[in-house]
Amino acid sequence: MKIMPNRMDRGFQRYQQEFEAKAIEVLRSGWYILGKEVERFEKEFANYTGGRYCVGLASGLDALWLAFRILGIGEGDEVLVQGNTYIASVMGITINHAVPVFVEPDSYYNIDVTKLEEKITPRTKAILVVHLYGQAANMKEIIRIAKKHHLKIVEDCAQSHGACFDGKMTGTFGDVGCFSFYPSKNLGGFGDGGAVVVKEEALAQMFRIYRNYGSEKRYYNKVVGANSRLDEIQAGLLRVRLSHLDELNQERCRLCEKYLKELKNPVIQLPKRQKNSTHVWHQFVIRTSNRKEFIRYLQEKEIGTIIHYPIPPHLSEAYSYLEIDRSQLPITEQYAEEVLSIPLYNGMIEEEQNYVIDTINQFKPVG
Repeated sequence: MKIMPNRMDRGFQRYQQEFEAKAIEVLRSGWYILGKEVERFEKEFANYTGGRYCVGLASGLDALWLAFRILGIGEGDEVLVQGNTYIASVMGITINHAVPVFVEPDSYYNIDVTKLEEKITPRTKAILVVHLYGQAANMKEIIRIAKKHHLKIVEDCAQSHGACFDGKMTGTFGDVGCFSFYPSKNLGGFGDGGAVVVKEEALAQMFRIYRNYGSEKRYYNKVVGANSRLDEIQAGLLRVRLSHLDELNQERCRLCEKYLKELKNPVIQLPKRQKNSTHVWHQFVIRTSNRKEFIRYLQEKEIGTIIHYPIPPHLSEAYSYLEIDRSQLPITEQYAEEVLSIPLYNGMIEEEQNYVIDTINQFKPVG
């Protein structure tokens, strides 16, 4: 039996008639950029998250770099961010010529709140919180520290659509909540897309201006902006997916409960869940010190896996100029050498998951 690490076709097939009807509706409308579908999606997603305003953008990366740009964080300013995040999180900082200051992750793979204050300097201006793999970070402590030191909070919610901390949804705690709608996300579209959620109308208006070449009205440009508009077809298709997001997340939770209950192999470390945080399981990430051998074993059994992420940003060629030596972030680097995402997708059938579980439980390292 061949098992892919992720499948998006089944998520489409389940609601195929709704997706196709919406696509045809938008195509026939004759309006494809910044129209009613975008407006409706923005209102619906703001209502879903509990945020006041949503602004659709072209990608999650655009949401991040525009957030720091609009918050006035730039040259020489420092932003605290966890070391084990995807590199796009860091790019959101450095595109604005600000400096990422890496903080080690905790045992839940989110930023270790006990190590935040030791990293704060007079140049620190913000904390970038990444709700990695779908689990909400400890926002209570992060907010306390941010208020104490007068720091902005930007949330990277690319993997946490629908996740909550203390009953409040990610993306609504900080100054800006940044979302990606890349197809593999829990709330995924059929191409690139992103959005921000904010509390203040004036801030939302600045995102609207920046996303459309910096223009407040056509041909009147207030700032040097970007071309970062969520298009009508993606917005319409996202509206369909959003109407089913809770049931899709619940399905992922059921699958992962089964993994947590039935995976039993002493060389595999299962993910942990934090008190007061919900997990929407964008990925099911295990750890093993025998990863290379384990991957080869699974490949022989035709089970696909993905490493999220094999190279921490501070060790990437892109950020060699930061001159951060190996071993300066030992926990981050250990995770990079051990983490592995096993198959998880909406539409995964019992037979497929049972095969994955049985195969993993039978793994015995040679060394």
